[in-house]
Amino acid sequence: MKPKVIKVKNENNDFQRVEVIKRNREKRNKYQEFFVEGVKPINFALEYNWKIRSFLYTKERPLSGWAKEILENSTAESHFELPLKLMEKLSDKEEETSELIAVVKMGKNDLSRIKIKKDLLVVVFDRPSSHGNLGALIRSCEALKVDGLIITGHAVDLYDPRTIRASMGTLFAVPTLRFPSHHQLIPWFQRLKAELPAFQIIGSTAKAGHLVEEVDFTRPTALLIGNETFGLSNSYREICDNFCRIPMYGKITSFNVACAGSIILYEIDRQRRICHR
Repeated sequence: MKPKVIKVKNENNDFQRVEVIKRNREKRNKYQEFFVEGVKPINFALEYNWKIRSFLYTKERPLSGWAKEILENSTAESHFELPLKLMEKLSDKEEETSELIAVVKMGKNDLSRIKIKKDLLVVVFDRPSSHGNLGALIRSCEALKVDGLIITGHAVDLYDPRTIRASMGTLFAVPTLRFPSHHQLIPWFQRLKAELPAFQIIGSTAKAGHLVEEVDFTRPTALLIGNETFGLSNSYREICDNFCRIPMYGKITSFNVACAGSIILYEIDRQRRICHR
């Protein structure tokens, strides 16, 4: 069934709904939809079969072959044809307004999205306070074969356009979940320890006794990363099997959290590649 084409001439209810889910976290959660623009994010969303609710575009300038092909093959519920001035108002692109904007249905917030396997690698990011850091860590998770990312506590919104932009669309490739606290993860961790006896929970902290290369990451692992300012909470520290730190030689005592997470993920991948030679 072809999408319904709706011509929007002014800031009507259809336009306002898209505009509000772009800027308002509560409305995103209410409608279970979020705003996506950019070639890479839209391509990732389509490649990983996320449900597209609608595409928005204008015919006041020629569409590229990329945009035409997406619209021709679209399975979205609706297409909104807007005046250029309304596309410019919605778009965050500074130099040139996006050709396409997508409204996408949120992913299911269920741990079943993370497949349990012998070499499981999960990252838990507690209370991230920066959209840029969260998006950058998602990129590293996608690049370094992480099976899932879990965000806990009071945190920036996973589905904020700034997070999606910082992730370069890799949000669509990495199962990423949100939970109020560590309490929702305890039963799951217990299940993992029962199914995977070697499963370990490793906390990242600058005060750890072990350097990152001294921890055996060939085992199935949950890597815990704390808040940018406060680090790992006591609640998470209590459930860790071990801790690791990255060696530092300058006067600065900590890395940027996304940088630190990426370094540890690279070390995990390095160990696993050597193990499988």
